[in-house]
Amino acid sequence: MDKPSVSVIIPTYNRAGMLKEAIDSVLAQDYSNFELIVVDDGSTDETLQILDCYSGKIKRICQRNQGVSAARNRGIAAASGGFIAFLDSDDLWLPGKLTIQTEFLRSTQDALICQTEEIWIRNGVQVNPRERHRKYSGMIFERSLALCLVSPSAVMVRRSLFDKFGLFDESLPACEDYDMWLRVSCRCPIYLINKPLIIKRGGHADQLSRQPALDKFRIQAIKKILDSQMLSADQYNAGVNMLKQKCALFAAGCRKRGRAEEAQYYRFLVKKYAPKKVL
Repeated sequence: MDKPSVSVIIPTYNRAGMLKEAIDSVLAQDYSNFELIVVDDGSTDETLQILDCYSGKIKRICQRNQGVSAARNRGIAAASGGFIAFLDSDDLWLPGKLTIQTEFLRSTQDALICQTEEIWIRNGVQVNPRERHRKYSGMIFERSLALCLVSPSAVMVRRSLFDKFGLFDESLPACEDYDMWLRVSCRCPIYLINKPLIIKRGGHADQLSRQPALDKFRIQAIKKILDSQMLSADQYNAGVNMLKQKCALFAAGCRKRGRAEEAQYYRFLVKKYAPKKVL
């Protein structure tokens, strides 16, 4: 049997109430040459019973609870396709997503990654993203420093991207996608297909982006990319400026909550990084 050209990876943890719709939105795609890998990250709800209903239609992987990065990485390791797409288990794909992105990557030989526009639903109501969430196409590293501008559910990549930039950082409990796309966007363009092909659902209590103190993890990611030797001088200086902003805000929050020692760490962290001279 021929290998699938696309591997779709859904990581999930205790989302039995939403998982079936996510799986069905993949199986309803008009593009047929794909495999669907669902990685259950140690769910304790009815997730396994739902997955049983798709026997023969999906590849199921179960692991102890290790977080979304480990689940995505496990799916990547098991994937057979030359293209890889992700879908978070609280999101949905619209018809035609796989066809449109596969055709784009096949026709744009230098592209390692593309994403699509999205429709936002919050607590069942469609909302418009703010200006700061606007997606751009091309070299978007500097624009991506303030917050993540790439949605995992909207992405399709060539498998070779992970050979070049590595896997998701399993030490990050949140903002693991922000960390990944910083590594990618500093070296290669992230192309945008200007059509909404996913529904991004939010407002539920277990949404990772609702975790408190997300800037703590963004600071870790910025520090990591600054230490990586991957950045041009301009990119490095933009990273240093954003690190200063985020550390100042986070330190102020720590002081307000009586965490003086933690606040001091973030105040002094930025002193390790000085801007580089741009020739």
